[in-house]
Amino acid sequence: MQSPKLLPASAMIASRLVSRTSCMRVAPVILAILASACIALAQQATNGAESDRQTIQMLLRRVEQLEARVSQLEAAKTPVVAAAGSGETSGQTAATPAPPESEPEGKSAHGMAERMDTSNTLMRIRGFGDVTFHGGDRRGDTTSFTLGQLNLFVTSDISERFKLLSEIVFEADSRNAMGVDVERLLLQYSPNDHLNIAVGRYHTAIGYYNTAYHHSTWLQTATGRPFLFRFEDDGGILPIHNVGVSASGLLPSGKLQLHYVAEVGNGRASRSPLDEAVQNVVDENNTKSVNFGIFATPDAIRGLQVGFSVYRDRLQPANAPRIGETIFAAHAVIVRPNFEWLNEVLDIRHAPDGSARVFNTPGFYSQVSKRFGSYRPYFRYQYVNGSDSEPVFPDVGLRQGPSAGLRFDASESVALKLQYDRTLLRHGDAYNSLALQLGFTF
Repeated sequence: MQSPKLLPASAMIASRLVSRTSCMRVAPVILAILASACIALAQQATNGAESDRQTIQMLLRRVEQLEARVSQLEAAKTPVVAAAGSGETSGQTAATPAPPESEPEGKSAHGMAERMDTSNTLMRIRGFGDVTFHGGDRRGDTTSFTLGQLNLFVTSDISERFKLLSEIVFEADSRNAMGVDVERLLLQYSPNDHLNIAVGRYHTAIGYYNTAYHHSTWLQTATGRPFLFRFEDDGGILPIHNVGVSASGLLPSGKLQLHYVAEVGNGRASRSPLDEAVQNVVDENNTKSVNFGIFATPDAIRGLQVGFSVYRDRLQPANAPRIGETIFAAHAVIVRPNFEWLNEVLDIRHAPDGSARVFNTPGFYSQVSKRFGSYRPYFRYQYVNGSDSEPVFPDVGLRQGPSAGLRFDASESVALKLQYDRTLLRHGDAYNSLALQLGFTF
């Protein structure tokens, strides 16, 4: 075996020089490779950041598009009625038991405050209107087309417990002049089912009809309200509207489902027949009207409601003694989707100061209807008997008579009604009338 040869010193030096020269040549290459790698990594990082930024911008644009779409859907969504309800407190019901089966806002239980969709805090507007063609054989009557009320029912959820409700009505008077009335304007506070407080202008909770049906003939079965519950500017004899505060709620009563209504307001004007009946701004005296009602909706009988109310006020007619006014009302109704039977009886008692005579004006109505598909025939009989010497409304006298009609629901938003009325008077001849009405909601 041969031993490895030892290189001479000069060869070793040469070898080292070659190694150093090779390293000097390879180093730039290595540095170039490392620089390229760093540049590539930097470009990848830059591209990744740019990609992430573009992705985030795309997602933000998508979120904005979805939010805009949700806003459009919420704005287009139609509120579901309840009573329109909404049984209601003194006049806070948007819901009505008459066809159609649902109303824009509220519950169907009369006397309870209207409930609105708390998931949507936007202001909501529901519209109602009607046009009637009518005529009769009463002296002085003419056959006419009549533009009815244009009713804008406005609601808004201010917060979870505070709600706003209003009815803004455009209508023409007997002189064909158009006017605007704020028929209801209420700020409602509802902490729970046992206490609902409303402040503003409301429909007085006298009996049943006045808070079950508001300013829309489309919500009612018949073409109009019973004579006892006509509005003040249409010859009505009750204080239909009032300005003040009301409270209502559910009483602990189990399956009996007792509710209460308590109201304090300005009452109606009595100084002059020419005055606005509803005292919106100034009360003619310091005495306030009070009204208390209680009613039950027992679980045992579906759709049944029975109740009574007592209204009290002091009237101050010009150049006449003050008059104590007391109104007793009782009702028993059954309201179901395909059947209704309404019964109410009232007594309006006027007692002038310094007189032993008390004037009582009794009245009642009964209305029954049955639905067959899109058709609902109905019948109503009404009666009111006022004294010829009645100090507040001496022109009412005795009037009574039947009404018969047919309602046809052409769609969920349009109804056509045909109604015949016969009215008998104490003084004067009986007369007949016929009306064809188109009611609608939008």
